[in-house]
Amino acid sequence: MYSQTHHLLRSRQDGQYLVARARTADADPDTAPIQFLLLFGEYADALSYLNTHAAEASDRFSVETIPGSQLGALLKRWGYRGIGVVKDPLIPTVEFLTIE
Repeated sequence: MYSQTHHLLRSRQDGQYLVARARTADADPDTAPIQFLLLFGEYADALSYLNTHAAEASDRFSVETIPGSQLGALLKRWGYRGIGVVKDPLIPTVEFLTIE
């Protein structure tokens, strides 16, 4: 994953990345949810995901490409718990990986 290129969806309005939020059974409503950064293997997969699941908001996002070597720093900077690798953008099928 370190030598791969990843594609992310980023809001043009506030610069936030598209994430998956996990809820835990004992979560306090006042605490921040656990967030996983969504990664796409192909540029077209990211666009397909947007057009399928958020067509009305697709003009408010852009696809950002980053090398795998920058992924760790990005996760730390934004405080993400891990990543969600989108395997199939149409269903969607997502594989979640946590970082320690």
